[in-house]
Amino acid sequence: MKFTFLSLSFCLILSISGFSQTLEGLFTVAAENNPGLRGKYKAFEAALEKIPQAQSLNDPNLSFGYFISPVETRLGPQRMRLSLTQMFPWFGTLRTKGEVATVLAEVKYQEFLDAKNVLYYEISAVYYPLLETMELMEIEKENLQILETYKSIATSTFENGKGSMTDLLRVDIMNTNAQTSLDVLCKKVYAAKARLNAILGREPDSPIEIDEKIPLPKDLHPLYYNSIRNNPLLESLDLKIQAAELNQKLAVKNGLPQLGVGIDYVTVGERNDLLIEENGKNVLMPTLSMSLPLFRKKYRAAEKEASLLSESYQAEKQDIANRLQGSFHRYKVEMEIQLELIDSFDRQIKTSKQTLDLLYSAYANSGQKFEEVLRLQQQLLEYNKMKVKASVAYHLAEAQINYLTAKSD
Repeated sequence: MKFTFLSLSFCLILSISGFSQTLEGLFTVAAENNPGLRGKYKAFEAALEKIPQAQSLNDPNLSFGYFISPVETRLGPQRMRLSLTQMFPWFGTLRTKGEVATVLAEVKYQEFLDAKNVLYYEISAVYYPLLETMELMEIEKENLQILETYKSIATSTFENGKGSMTDLLRVDIMNTNAQTSLDVLCKKVYAAKARLNAILGREPDSPIEIDEKIPLPKDLHPLYYNSIRNNPLLESLDLKIQAAELNQKLAVKNGLPQLGVGIDYVTVGERNDLLIEENGKNVLMPTLSMSLPLFRKKYRAAEKEASLLSESYQAEKQDIANRLQGSFHRYKVEMEIQLELIDSFDRQIKTSKQTLDLLYSAYANSGQKFEEVLRLQQQLLEYNKMKVKASVAYHLAEAQINYLTAKSD
């Protein structure tokens, strides 16, 4: 009895501590608190800051020169020169750089969306087994109550001289097994909640209360799981292909001359040996310059690199699409299998209950075949457990499909 009291007390503590959470509520908490997801979003924000950098001109060049030996001119000796020059890339270069940076920022956003979908799947992969464990606990508690009833009937039958002491011992063995199973399940609940808190970005012992039962599996027909086109991995690769094509254009533009506009200011000293008009007047001279991209090898290599990257991303996209499609059909079939199993277990449970009622009534009257009653009770218990496991397997396959199709709402 002490063992039973401790087991039930531990289960009671687990059930009354915490706050009620649905799966969608856990998604919201994780989206706000998970550090990995937050890091992905910060990477996206950092990528956005590259856009104005890519669209900006290079800093102007300012140079200063001092004539150690002044250059004599008609207006006087040149003393010092200041030059300010601004280079401008070929027309459209900055716009293309900005487009590349924008597309790469969108890639980071798609990576954030994929991380969010992965996070939601990880939560589902813990949440549904946790529901399974909690429902198995309820089944074991109900089993304990039934066994107590059986024990009472077996005791009464034995006292009336119809049954045997063996019947009581069998009930005690099964009772002990059920209590042990319940204690193990309680510990699994604690471990699952600790793992769930870790995913949510909280302390392992943070309280969680889950009142929800395992949702009833739905028929597959109303589900709109017909495509993996929305998966962020594929969208990310589409954007990388787009960025590679833009980089090809950018490589061509980088190979074109840059134009420079500047101004020189030269200070001129006064002449003392001759009086002339504008004696010692400083010089202001506008300048134009142009870069000469003569070394073409690096530009051709950059263009070829972008082309090869585009082909690489296209091949990678096809490979991932094939894998996603294969996984989609795998988990879709898994859902269909579990639906069939659940239907089969429902029929077996119904038949077993009817048979058990008949056997139980016969034992209460004759005291015979108690072993058969216990055997069928255990079989009914297993059918109920297998139905719960099949329901959880269905929802885990559904969670995989939700990830593949990016269905997170």
